[in-house]
Order: sequence, then C-alpha cells, then structure tokens
Amino acid sequence: MSSFLTRVAVVAAGLPIVLFGAYYGGWYLAGLVLFAAVVGLHEFYRLARSLRPLVLAGYGSAVGALLGVQLGGPTWMLGGFLLVLPLAFVFAVVAETRQSATVAVATTVLGAAWVGLGLAPLILIRDLEDHGRLALLTVLVTVFVADTLAYIGGRLAGRHRMTPTVSPGKTWEGFVFGAVGGVLTTWIALYKEDLFDDGWRPFFFGGVIVLAAVFGDLFESLVKRDLGAKDSGGLLLGHGGVLDRVDSLLFAAPAAYFALLALTDL
Repeated sequence: MSSFLTRVAVVAAGLPIVLFGAYYGGWYLAGLVLFAAVVGLHEFYRLARSLRPLVLAGYGSAVGALLGVQLGGPTWMLGGFLLVLPLAFVFAVVAETRQSATVAVATTVLGAAWVGLGLAPLILIRDLEDHGRLALLTVLVTVFVADTLAYIGGRLAGRHRMTPTVSPGKTWEGFVFGAVGGVLTTWIALYKEDLFDDGWRPFFFGGVIVLAAVFGDLFESLVKRDLGAKDSGGLLLGHGGVLDRVDSLLFAAPAAYFALLALTDL
C-alpha cells in the first residue's frame, strides 16, 4: 500500500475516534489523551535513550498531570506534573548509569512537560462552561485542516523551503495554504456562535492555533533531527508514530486554551 493510501486509511480510522472523544468528553476523552501521552512519551524516550532519561519518572509525571487535570483542573494538573522532580531525583540516585544526571533529568522533564502539559489543555478546553465542546472540536479540526492543506499545498506548489536545516520538506507555499485554510476553518466553525463578542476574534483565535501548530511541528522536527530520527515510530504506518501525529497539538492546545481565556470571559 502506498504512503498516501496508508495516510488516508489511518485518518479514516482514527479521526472519528478522536472527534467522538472530543464530543462526549469526560473519561472517554481523558482515556484517549492518556493513551496518546503514554505512547508519545514512550516514543520520545526511545529516541532519546542515549541520554538515559528516567522514564518511570517521566511517565509518572505525565500521567499525574493528566489525571490531575481530569480530577481537579489546572491546579491538580500542575501538582501532578511536578511529581517529575522528586521521582527523577529518586531514580537518578538509584540508577546505575554513566550518563550525566543533569542530562538525564533534563531529558525526563522535557518529555513530561512537552507531552503531558502539551495534551492536558485538551481536557481543560473541553471542560470550559457552555462552549467547551465547540471550542475543542474547533481546535482539533483547525489543526487537522491546516496540517492537511499544508501537506497538499507543499506537494503541489512548494518551491521555497521554510526551514531547510530543521524540516526540509516544509515550504512557505504549504504554510500559506495551511494557514489560510486553518483560519477559515476556525471562522466557519465559530462565526454564528456567541463564543466571541467581536467578529475579528475568530480570525485571531484561528491564527493563534495555526501558528502554534506550525511551531509544534517544527519543534518535533528539530528534536528528531537532533536525535537522528526520521519518525518517532511506526505505529501509525505512513503517519509515523503517535508523537508525529500529535506534535502540532502539543503547542496548539496550550496556546488555544490561553487564547480562549484571553479572548473571552469563560
């Protein structure tokens, strides 16, 4: 099966599951997010194994942050994440490794913060009063449309590389396709709703989501390039690993959550 067909098959199978989780929320959504976080964190720590991350500390922190946000909101989320420090200290003391403890702990904290705190805002957005469901669905669909149109635009019209040293496949033409499509998607989803008071806010919100998603994608590309990997894994066939699929959301979800708080009185 060609790479394109495998991509289509994965999207056809996975997108309804994700949208169903966003629609119903609760523990169903929390379970999906927790699964993505654990698998994505496993992929990152596997790529960074030469740095000897303290993986149990990282898993404990990410799971603590996600269970915390589901049970008690942002405060419990932060408390769960901060488990990484005492856990990393304990495992660093007992670990038999020649790697620098500073490097090992830093890699562990990076993974827990990047993945755990990157995905937790999806639950925070869904739990917003009145408009949480609409807001989360808008974020997910906007990121999907922007990523898809950026890929198609780059393949059809890409001429000028965006970041040759970080991600040679990204082009400015693809970025424009994705940005325009993403912002319009946000506006279409929200223009008849009363989430925002002013007509310009859906465009601004869409711009925040799109730009954060691009930075999230590029950040993962930078990490993979630094660690000498093309994909984070092979679980999703032509899409690579789970981390390759959620990389945009790891920046877009926190940005969207704080943008919502700034633009509304939720």
